[in-house]
Amino acid sequence: MSGNGRDLGGSFALGPWRVHRAGYGAMQLTGDGVFGPPRDRDEALRVLRAAVVAGVDHIDTAQYYGAGTVNEQKTGGRRSE
Repeated sequence: MSGNGRDLGGSFALGPWRVHRAGYGAMQLTGDGVFGPPRDRDEALRVLRAAVVAGVDHIDTAQYYGAGTVNEQKTGGRRSE
């Protein structure tokens, strides 16, 4: 993830993976009041896909945004149990 060849913030081990410290905060992919499903699910998925294409390999999510809302978007709509 480096638009100009720099590795911003370096990387770290996250379980068996190595990820960049500078990730994408997915809070704004949720609905009104930063909670629950987004108003435009397709647009939220487009944003996530664009982030991955740009090199993002660390997407910050939280249960606070709505039970599994962002995590469901990350998997393309498939819920993980």
